[in-house]
Amino acid sequence: MSSKLKELPSKSRLGETSSRGILFVVSSPSGGGKGTLIRSVLDVVPNLSYSVSYTTRAPRNGEVNGREYFFVNRQKFEEMIKADEFLEWACVHGNLYGTSRRQLAEETAEGLDIILEVDVQGAESVRKLELDSVSIFILPPSYEILRQRLIARGTDTAEELEVRLRNAPKEISHYTDFEYIIINDDMHTSATQLAAIVHAERARCNRQEGVVKQVIQQFETGSD
Repeated sequence: MSSKLKELPSKSRLGETSSRGILFVVSSPSGGGKGTLIRSVLDVVPNLSYSVSYTTRAPRNGEVNGREYFFVNRQKFEEMIKADEFLEWACVHGNLYGTSRRQLAEETAEGLDIILEVDVQGAESVRKLELDSVSIFILPPSYEILRQRLIARGTDTAEELEVRLRNAPKEISHYTDFEYIIINDDMHTSATQLAAIVHAERARCNRQEGVVKQVIQQFETGSD
């Protein structure tokens, strides 16, 4: 079986969501694989956007400003905090990360569903805002596999690796705060599960109420 995630069909008329987009909040400990899963799902699920966060950390090899993150210095980030430009922000492993309030407001208002990739601190901040959001936790299958993935990633110094591994148990302890949990043992299976969650949430009755009423009206008109 191919490891490539199969492309899913575009949303049909009956699969359309409500006029306001859904915010999918995806979190995991560092190295949990949330970024890889999100990229796989963005490739196959239509009408789904990615919220590009701001960070003060340096770009990793292959990362592009404006694609993975908006990379800014600490002074700029702190100016944005004072200007209340962030929906949420947090200090993670010594670096600052924040979500643009304007981007989320504009895209969800247009009916576009958005994936927000954040650490557990960011997920907690979003949860307190009581938005129409869906929270998903990506759980590594074991501590040892998480350690191996972080080492294989090759982006951290020995000190940074130690900090990430030391913080992982505390981050994982917050799994009960999330609505969904995906155990990321196999990338293909996990990406399929993440895509399925997006489609299932779009199919909720309260999010399709406008379209459903239109269909019911057609039945009522046709039966006259």
